[in-house]
This record gives sequence, C-alpha cells and structure tokens, in this order.
Amino acid sequence: MKKVLFVATVTKHINTFHIPYLKWFKEQGYEVHVASKGNENIEYCDKHFEIPFERFPLKKQNIKAYEQLKKIINENKYEIIHCHTPVGGVLTRLAARKARKKYNTKVIYTAHGFHFYKGAPLLNWIIYYPIEKICAKWTDCLITITNEDDEFAKKHLNAGKIEHVNGVGINTERLKKELTQEEKINFRKKLEIREDDTVFSYIAELNANKNQILLIKTIEELKKERPNIKLLLIGDGPLKEQYQQYIKDENLENEVKLLGKRQDINELLSITDIYLASSKREGLPVNVMEAMYKSLPIIATMNRGHRELLYDKKDGLVVKNKKEFIKKVIYLLNKKDVSNKIGRENRLKVEKYTIKKISEKMIEIYSEER
Repeated sequence: MKKVLFVATVTKHINTFHIPYLKWFKEQGYEVHVASKGNENIEYCDKHFEIPFERFPLKKQNIKAYEQLKKIINENKYEIIHCHTPVGGVLTRLAARKARKKYNTKVIYTAHGFHFYKGAPLLNWIIYYPIEKICAKWTDCLITITNEDDEFAKKHLNAGKIEHVNGVGINTERLKKELTQEEKINFRKKLEIREDDTVFSYIAELNANKNQILLIKTIEELKKERPNIKLLLIGDGPLKEQYQQYIKDENLENEVKLLGKRQDINELLSITDIYLASSKREGLPVNVMEAMYKSLPIIATMNRGHRELLYDKKDGLVVKNKKEFIKKVIYLLNKKDVSNKIGRENRLKVEKYTIKKISEKMIEIYSEER
C-alpha cells in the first residue's frame, strides 16, 4: 500500500490545519502516518510516531528527533512526505535525503511564514535563512502562504518548484450561523457584558509573540474616555498568569476578560464590535481571517500577515503602536458607517482564503507530486 507522512513540530498543528488532507489521502487508498510531538488523537491517521521535537532548532533534543525521523522515513518508503513548521520542516528534509534518491520520495514543505522577513531581528536572519537556503535543495515542492514569502523564495531559494497557496484555509461552516439580536444579548449576559458595552476581542495563544499586553494597555488608556468597553482575550498560554496579575494590579478586571480556550468562536465573534490583533509576527493568521468572514472591522499591528490581509492606505487600520491603536479605535467608534463599510469589505476579501478554495489548490499539488 502507498504511504504518506505528515510531519509537524506539535500534533496540535496537524489537528488544527491538516485533517482534510489526511482524509483525502485515506480516500485515495494511502496508509496515512503522522510524526509530531504530543499524543493527542488524530483522525484519519493510521500510525502516529511521537517525536521529541523542540521548537528552537539548535536544541540537543532535536538530534534525537532527527535520528528517529530518519529511521521512520527509510523504513516506510513513503511516496509523499509533507512537512510543516520550521523545526519539523528542517529535520524532515534532512532525514529524507536518502529516501528522495533511493525511493523517489517527494518532499513537500509548507512555510507558514518564514522567520526571516522584512523587519525581522538580525538573529532570525543569521539562524533561519542559511538553514532554509540549504534545505530548499532537498525540497521537491516549497509552498508559501504569503506574497512576501513567495517573492523571496522565488528569488533566493532553489527548491524543485515553488507554489503559492492562500494560507491553510478557514473553516466557514462553524461561522455561518447568524445570531438574532436576542441571542446576542443573552450571550453577552452570560459573559457579564451589558447591551451597551463596546466589545473588542482577540483569539490567540497568550504568548510573547501574540503580544496581548499591548491590547491590555490600550484598553487601560481607552477606559478613561470610553468607560463601557470590554476586551475579550480568547486562548490560553504561558503568559496567562502574568496577564492576570497585570489586570488585577491595574484594576482592569471589569474591562478585560481572559476567557481561555473556547469552542463558541462564532458566538464570541458575533457579539464583537471591533476585532483587534496585536501579534509581532504572522504568516497568514486564521483568527484574523475568521473575524473578516464575520464582517468585523479589524485594527491590527504592522506585520507581514496583517499587511497582506488588511493593509489599506486610505483607512490605515494596520498600526505600529499603542498610540495608533487608540487613535484608530476612537476613529471607528465615532464613524459607525465607516466601521460597517470596512467590515463588509473584509467579508468580500476573505473569500479566497476558505478551506474549499485552499483544498482545491492543495489537492492539485498533491496530485502532481504523486
């Protein structure tokens, strides 16, 4: 039986983004394998190899991960290997060198946003660019998800071929239900939010890159002028306790709610007035695309992914700092007609990023590599 291997640093990545493709390979008669860190159940997976990946490429544990991966690849003689995430992508391409020559294994790598980009720290360029430059020659198909990465790869990386795909796709099915006004009011009550409160939200892991402290401090300033505001931070992560302490110390418990991981994303976005995104670095963020699909106006920090999805010279809602965040929030609050117009435009922009559109392109790529 033909075999395919999907690799990512953590199992969560596979479960979040790639289940439709595991399913497609099963339907084509493949035995589907996954190699990743984390023992969560994976649908449509015949065999899961738990690999001790570490996120930082120079960690010693990654040597062990490489050895395990090499053994798995050489024993299973895969027809296709699709690897994701920086460490998973690098170690897989190193480990698959023999298989590419001996078994004609095709290696696909999706760059979910290169760590080297315009404005990235010099250290990122020193560490990640040379590694990617070397690994590109062991890549049969390099998939980029942003225009900036695509242009860079075609100029500087010598992969077998380079394909551009508009992200990993957003699942619109879970976002389609429209709440009635009464349902919105009742849902707000559950979260202790008044009908006349202005609600901001952000869905992301609580970590340094997602930079939620910028939003918390923005709300701290805004509440002096706009007392009826609420910020919903949806997600969990290593900075949760730090944020909780800051919120308590600055007396922001009425304005900022840490909601943890949630399944009711459609409802949360349905009661949101303005979506905020504060990350320092992004590939093509699904959370922002979901907010766009719900026709929300969005104010976001200046980075590669946000620029690609949202940048508009006229409205200038991609901002650089807290001062600009506050200015643009007040602007949208005072210009309800502009806010609604931007929300409608966001809904139209996001159509090309749906799972349906992305799946069609990915299946075309897989079919060519088989």
